[in-house]
Amino acid sequence: MVNSQARADDSTVAIAAARAGADVVRSLYGQRLTRIDKGAGDFATAADVAAENSILDVIRAARPEDAVLGEEGGRQGATDAGRQWLVDPLCGTLNYAVGNTLVAVNVALRGGAAAVADPFSGEVFFTDGTTALVRRDGADALLVPTSATRLVDVNLDPPFPSAPGFRAVDLLGHPDFTARFRPRVVSTTLALAWVAAGKRAAYVTDGDDLAESVHFAAGTAVCRAAGCVVTTLDGTPVGGAGRGLVVAADTETHEQLMSVVRGLRDLDGLRDL
Repeated sequence: MVNSQARADDSTVAIAAARAGADVVRSLYGQRLTRIDKGAGDFATAADVAAENSILDVIRAARPEDAVLGEEGGRQGATDAGRQWLVDPLCGTLNYAVGNTLVAVNVALRGGAAAVADPFSGEVFFTDGTTALVRRDGADALLVPTSATRLVDVNLDPPFPSAPGFRAVDLLGHPDFTARFRPRVVSTTLALAWVAAGKRAAYVTDGDDLAESVHFAAGTAVCRAAGCVVTTLDGTPVGGAGRGLVVAADTETHEQLMSVVRGLRDLDGLRDL
């Protein structure tokens, strides 16, 4: 069993690692950076690699026995390690490459502490596994989700494994959605932290096996600790057979979104008749 002191120490490591990555991302912003092609239109930049290296330096110094799964460097450390950190050093690479500052640095201990750093606002959203807070200007405040904004961030980046049963783009034009919510597309998992902070009512994305994803682990951990509702597009717990994510500030918002998602799937079934 992990005691509360160990959890607190892990959150300190997560915050320090996320900040180290954020420092690199911020320092290299606006420079002409080498692009590393990943295929299918995806790429990394030299900033992604440098930020990940800085994050790994922090984790290795503090937790040398732990394994790491990095977006750029893959799996590192002992294969039988009991603990693994999930690292996405620059979520929103395309935004960053074209001069947009909507990006996040994600660091999460699987099943434990996590931190999401915004390199340009200076905010760090974090959890020790039980409580969710934001650190801003040296002070910590509890994260309090709320659906008051009615803003829902929808990820439109491929792949789309749930199509044709569910297409995120169809959600944006559905009358039940537009009657209740206003869509936003920022193309970074910083939006997940924004749900925990009350800046977004919800976040919706398609995708496979997101429980194991370096992109989503930190944000979903922060959201869960803040009390958000986190499920797959099927409404089932993340980590099972379901795809995608629906993360909502409260149960009512989640139920409203799930009703629209189910309606889209029912409509697709009628098309096939």
